[in-house]
Amino acid sequence: MLSLRLARGSHPLVLLRRLLVACASAGVGFLLLSALGHASPEQLLWCAAPLAATVQFAVAVARTDPHAKPSPGLSSAGFGPAAAPAVAAVTTAVSCLLGSALALLFFLHLRGDLSGLPFDGAAAALLGAGGPLPVVGALTLLACVPALAAAASAASLRPRRTAAQGSAAAAARLRARREAADAAGIAVDVPHPGGAAGDDPPVPADLPWGTALATTGLALGAYAGSFAGAGDRAALKLPLPGGSGDAAPAVVASWALIAAGLILAGPGIVHLCGRLLCALRPGALRLLAGRVLQQEARRVGRPLGALCAVATGGVLCTLVWPDGDGARSLGPLTLLGAALVVFCALATVGMAALEAKRARTRTTTALLRLGASPRLLRRAALLRTAVLLAVFTPLAAALGELAALPLR
Repeated sequence: MLSLRLARGSHPLVLLRRLLVACASAGVGFLLLSALGHASPEQLLWCAAPLAATVQFAVAVARTDPHAKPSPGLSSAGFGPAAAPAVAAVTTAVSCLLGSALALLFFLHLRGDLSGLPFDGAAAALLGAGGPLPVVGALTLLACVPALAAAASAASLRPRRTAAQGSAAAAARLRARREAADAAGIAVDVPHPGGAAGDDPPVPADLPWGTALATTGLALGAYAGSFAGAGDRAALKLPLPGGSGDAAPAVVASWALIAAGLILAGPGIVHLCGRLLCALRPGALRLLAGRVLQQEARRVGRPLGALCAVATGGVLCTLVWPDGDGARSLGPLTLLGAALVVFCALATVGMAALEAKRARTRTTTALLRLGASPRLLRRAALLRTAVLLAVFTPLAAALGELAALPLR
């Protein structure tokens, strides 16, 4: 009931974000029902990427919710940090359940099971209207998105213990002072979580593991490509959704490993970008941009890694499936899944940027109070964006080229 009351009083932009989560959930539910209608376990595998992207987007929306961090007024009313995960889980589950219900209605309508409306049965052959649709299986698949998204949102907002001493208010003031000092490049004696005063933010520890996974994916692609010239590529096929073609399992596995590696290595790459900006006698602009990147590496690194993985997959597809006589036409279900992945990846990066901006509110206020100009802050934001684009764009193109090199 509290979740519904908070939703009713939310800002229109907050409601729009939850509506986008419902639309993404509807798309994934439609894909799952399509695979069930064809009784094809292989097509269920293709739903893993849209499902993971939708869950990640739902978590990002839950983290940017205004009620994710309760205000003192709500805390005094019993809505403390411990209740935030439960409310986020319920809110996310309601949005995803709405999307699942819409997916079921559209699926039954386009399949021809619901008549009396325009376009009923328009995609009967594509959705496997000739066979029965298991009711229990359909409901189970539709419940996957709300359950996974709610659990991930609750886990993401779960209160974590910190090493700070004293009250929570004192710890928050210390962190705000330290962030302002780090961003401004001022050496002050304020304890930093996990280190002494003046220490740089710690480098995320997942960079070596991510690099190893991406290298393994490239090696797998090269190994599989060595058999392509001998005609062994047609030995195993993984059909695309909707009967629009097939793909070599080795290519899919190679991209999956590369994607996992990029997601793990994303925070480390962002942190290294910040370190490079702060190197070699930086001025105020580079120092401010580099410090912010280092501080926000864990928050924006994984969404950027996921977006880079999606771009790598796009480059790989354009090289493995070229245009021409041998082109493999992608059906509507495959295009729907690809569009969902791209949309969720882009939207998640946007939500992570919004969350990072809100987390820097106190730091920005302190910098303005110290005399920093708004123009300097805007230039620092543009510099951070340019550096991230300059690093992740060539990285995605290079990995896509290397993964597809033996298969062309």
